[in-house]
Amino acid sequence: MGRKEHKKLVKGARKARGEDSRHVLGKLAEKVGGEHRIMEDPPWIIPARRLRDLIGLDPEEVRQSVRDVLSDYVTSLPDHIAFLLGQYDLGNVALKVVGVGSVGTRAYIALLMGRTADDPLFLQVKEASTSVLEDHFGATPYSHHGERVVQGQRLMQTVSDIFLGWTSGRISHRDFYVRQLKDMKASARIEDYDVGRMRTFANACAWTLAQSHARSGDPVAVAGYIGSGQAFPEALAAFAVAYERQNAADYEAFAARAGSGTSL
Repeated sequence: MGRKEHKKLVKGARKARGEDSRHVLGKLAEKVGGEHRIMEDPPWIIPARRLRDLIGLDPEEVRQSVRDVLSDYVTSLPDHIAFLLGQYDLGNVALKVVGVGSVGTRAYIALLMGRTADDPLFLQVKEASTSVLEDHFGATPYSHHGERVVQGQRLMQTVSDIFLGWTSGRISHRDFYVRQLKDMKASARIEDYDVGRMRTFANACAWTLAQSHARSGDPVAVAGYIGSGQAFPEALAAFAVAYERQNAADYEAFAARAGSGTSL
């Protein structure tokens, strides 16, 4: 990695340090009647107060469901983190559309406020479904899919989000995991990258993934499996191309059904 690319990564890391709940408060919430509430941004973000008008859901039922979910979620946290979370009160709740791998699953964001107006905490509650690997390798030791996701992240990450935990929906009977909406996470606009920047970004991602597998797997076995030839990187490239084509085909099918007015 060259000096220029290294400086860009360092700059991105510094920017990520500002990505926290206070930063999100200024982007996703507005102050009404002296209280902060999540702003509407359909179809991406739909506050509970607008659910009945837009998609026919009972706002209070959704709010109570999230309250129940968060109440059970506390039991998955270490005692000192649960005590810290107890300093916050649940305010606003909203439905939030999530990324490609989670489309079709339920996801909420919850705005909690501390003792002062400048102490927000945004939590994201995401549905956790059956792992796609279970059809090939059998069930995991965890019966709760949210716990499986959380334990996997804790295993791979040097330091995980302190609010990472799991819970179940009492009404929907679905498994969820909970994390901060923003926890000093960095993002990249890869659609603007040229070949050089994309190569730098790919190297950084590969290094991070390698560190994760070195922590949670057998590094000697992994290195032996990958080898020093081109078979592994070529297989990854072929998978990436196939994945992109599948995404494009899925979107075309989705758009066709949506345009025809038939049920998805």
